[in-house]
Order: sequence, then C-alpha cells, then structure tokens
Amino acid sequence: MPERRILSIWFPRLGAERLLRRLDLPDDAPFAVLHETGQMQALCSLSAAAEGAGLRVGQPLRDAHAICAGLLTRVQNPQAEAAFLEALLRWAGKFSPWVAVEPPDALMLDVTGCAHLFGGEESLIAQVIAEAGDLGLSARCGMAGTVGAAWALARYAGTAPGAARSGDAIDQEARATRARAAKRRHWERGGAAPAALTAGAIAPCIAPPGRAHGVLSPLPVAALRLEPETAEALARLGLRRIGDLLGQPRAPLARRFGRGLVHRLDQAIGAAPEPVSPARAAPRFATRLTLPEPIGLVSDMLAALDLLVPRLCALLSAQGQGARQLRLQAFRCDGQVSVIAAGLARPSDAPNRIRAPLAMKLEQIDAGFGIDMLRLEATQVEPAEPRDQPGHSETGTTVCERLVQETGLEDLIARIGARTGLEAITRRHPVSTHIPEKTAQVLAAAWSEPAAGWSRPVNPRPLLMWRPEPVQAPDAPHPAARFRWRGRDHDLAEARGPERISPEWWLDEPDWRSGQRDYWQVLTTRGDRLWLYYAHGAALGAGWFCHGSFA
Repeated sequence: MPERRILSIWFPRLGAERLLRRLDLPDDAPFAVLHETGQMQALCSLSAAAEGAGLRVGQPLRDAHAICAGLLTRVQNPQAEAAFLEALLRWAGKFSPWVAVEPPDALMLDVTGCAHLFGGEESLIAQVIAEAGDLGLSARCGMAGTVGAAWALARYAGTAPGAARSGDAIDQEARATRARAAKRRHWERGGAAPAALTAGAIAPCIAPPGRAHGVLSPLPVAALRLEPETAEALARLGLRRIGDLLGQPRAPLARRFGRGLVHRLDQAIGAAPEPVSPARAAPRFATRLTLPEPIGLVSDMLAALDLLVPRLCALLSAQGQGARQLRLQAFRCDGQVSVIAAGLARPSDAPNRIRAPLAMKLEQIDAGFGIDMLRLEATQVEPAEPRDQPGHSETGTTVCERLVQETGLEDLIARIGARTGLEAITRRHPVSTHIPEKTAQVLAAAWSEPAAGWSRPVNPRPLLMWRPEPVQAPDAPHPAARFRWRGRDHDLAEARGPERISPEWWLDEPDWRSGQRDYWQVLTTRGDRLWLYYAHGAALGAGWFCHGSFA
C-alpha cells in the first residue's frame, strides 16, 4: 500500500487576485482588499505590486495610503470569496478525487497514488502552480505525509530562513539567549547552511517519505498552526524553530503551553491522525433573477420576489424540504451586494409563508445606483412534515385547525421575528417540579412546540415572583395582624393558606436551606395581594419572607 501523500495548495492573494481578474488595471498598479475592523478599515489581501510597495496584511488603510498614495482598494465580499474557493475546489478535482476546502484561502488534497499520473510529485506541483497562474492566481504548494506538514511547507518552505520570525514580536531578549541563537543560526548572516537544511534543496516544498523531521526542523514554530500568543511565548524561551521543539520533553511543554501545542506537533510529524475530510456537497436550494434594467424601487423588488419565491418553493417541494432560514442577495451595478435574511417559525415550502417575512425587510436593501440581479436562497432547510389528504368530512376541520393552531400562530411568529429577531420571541413550558420558581422554563418559540396538557396548579401562583425578601413579623407560623416589608408597615385584611412546600432534598440550593415553607396568600388593607411564606428553619433560621405579588 503506498504511503499517504498530502498536497496543500495555498492562495496567498486570493481576495485581491479574484477582483483583479475582473478589473482592467495595469500590472504594476498596487491593489488591496479592505475589511472592517471595529471603527477602522484594514488591508486583508494585497496584490504583488502592493506587497512590493511595502504594504502588509492587517495594516490600517490610512497608514497604507501614507506609504503608497496610488493604492487602489475594494471592500471585501466574504461570500463571493467563499464561492470562488468552492469553484477552485472543483478545479482541483482534476488532480485528486479527495479534495477539502480550508477556509479562507487554501485547499487540501489527498494525492496518494495520484502523483505518477502527472509525472511525479514535482511535476504535479509544477502543473498546479502553472494552471493557477493561467487563472490569474498565485499559488504555493507543500507536499508531505501529513496534513500539518503539508500546511507548513506550503506557507513557510522556500523562504529565507530569517524572513519569518514565527510570530515573534519580542525584539529584546536575554543576552545569553541572543548569544546561543547567534551560534545556532549563523547561516542566517551569510554562513554555510548545515546539511539538514540543504538536504531538500531540490524540492524545498516536498517532504520525502520518512524525512518529515528534517524538512520541518528549520521552519518557524508558527508553521505548526499555533495561536500567535503561543508562538510569542515560545520565542521568549528561545524556541523559534520546530527543530527546537522536537528535542524537548513533551510533559513540560504540555504543562506550560497546553496540550494543543503537543497535539499540533504530533499532527505535523504523523504521531496523531488528521484526515482529509471533504465535505459532502450539500444540496443548494436557490434561484436568481437577472434584470434587463437596474431597479431600485421596493415595488419592483416585490414584483421580482413574486417570481423568485414560487421557483424556490418548487425546488423545496420536489425534495420534500421546507425552508427555515432564507437569504435574499441584491447584486448592485457597482459590484456591491446587499443582503437581507429572514427566518420561519416552522419549515415550509408555501409561497405565501416565505414571501411575507422577506417583503417586510425589503426596505433594508440599499439599492445604490440600481440592482441588476436578485438571488434567493434557502440557507437552512428541514424535512417538511408529512401531509395527509383528508376526506370531505374532515376537510373543514383540518383547514380550521391549520389556520388557528399551526399556520396562524407560526406566521405571526415569523412576521414578528422579521422585525425583532426570532430569538426574542419565547414561550413557557412546564417543568415537573413543585418548587415555585422552577415550574416553568423559557424556550424559543420558533424552535419549540406549544406545551400540551399544561394543567393549572391547585393553588394559584403570583403574577410577579422574585427572590425571597425578609419580612419583619413575629416568629409564629400564622400571619401577623401587622408586618413590615420594604420599609413600609402593612395591616392584614385577609389571609388564605397555608400551602406547605418542601425543598428538593437531592439538590443543594442556597435559597431553600431554610427548610419547609408554609405559603400564604395575604391581602393588605392597602389592596396589595402578596405571597408570603414562613420558613420553619433548617440550615438557616426561621422567619417570614415575601416571594411574589398577585395581580
């Protein structure tokens, strides 16, 4: 059985080069893609010309303009970049049937037994890079026996040993550490490289079978896919290269930096499994409408929605699915996309139920200079409930039940959720307990069914309930004619009770350490209807408390 071989294809300028394929710009024009970072716009992808001008990813836009006044920019579209990466996944299927996406800018291929079809591993990598160049993309590849090693080689192999500092942001370190580092890495200042580094000079991005240790050793620790904080902490100790970690005891590393560091190291050298798992292509339920002339009025978008919704419902109905979450994308003439999303309280493939929450949000779409294409997609679907065909005698009853119990309530939840969000609409469900504050739980109305058979308690419960508050009254199990609560004196007009409730002995709750309670419904001369109880005392002392108020 051939040894496992993994190929990692990294597109370091994916965001910028995707747009450059569509824009007619000179090759030497610096170009960058922006994304919002709090109150600031920062560079997230650069062209080769922009990198040559001294710009870097993560740099604020104002600083970039100060360095390169002729910089051209566009706003990032993450959805378009993800769709473009999915298209590249289909392109990479010609090299291997086992391809996985590594968001946001890489692909991982299991090419075991495939390299000989392209003339060997070096020829395969050369063809991948050449075809990516024909597509207008810059690609870097790494091939090894593990996913971690291939990832590291694609991003760090073939660069100058001193170019990457493994995330080390510490320019000051102990004198002894600097002296040892200078002796250990003298080749970074122009000296002769040791044999361990020249062994893979023919193909620096390929780790031959059984030689992963030697190829990974000179790479920085950031090549292990570590968090920046972990890489910086390792740099403080002088552990800058993977080879520095390979000779260290595992237990101290795990105690100081966590098991994640040791796990990433084991994945890179093959001691821990890490499969390439291509996700099964999920069925897409989407439809689009290309317009002959740009539109911008809400009435025009409603007319377009009337054409899109029936098409989407037909796709859903053919697969027995119902839409739960919907997304409407409006593609503008200037290349920007305005998106609105809506949810349903119950999966449905009925046009009238899908159209209503979307129509309520059309005013949120910024048409800009005009919209030339609309795309409607069901981003979350669920199996639609089976429907029985009733007879003539059952038709009227069935229709009434659906209108009153199902469709009417669920449509109301969907309409309110389009304004406030489905998470803001809740319903209460009963809980099997006799503790007053735990008799009901709050659930999201859109993702729960109405409670069936919720019987009312024998003794009514107050409308408002709070944590028990002390009441100043004589220490007696019967309500006093006069008591003091919240700084006011109250005179007793009527008392009904008691209702004895015992704590749940299998749970230790601080509020119930006072033991059994005798609850009384008390009416004062001021007209207040309070819910008082007398605690008999257990771990805590006895006394009177107020637990709620009736309407």
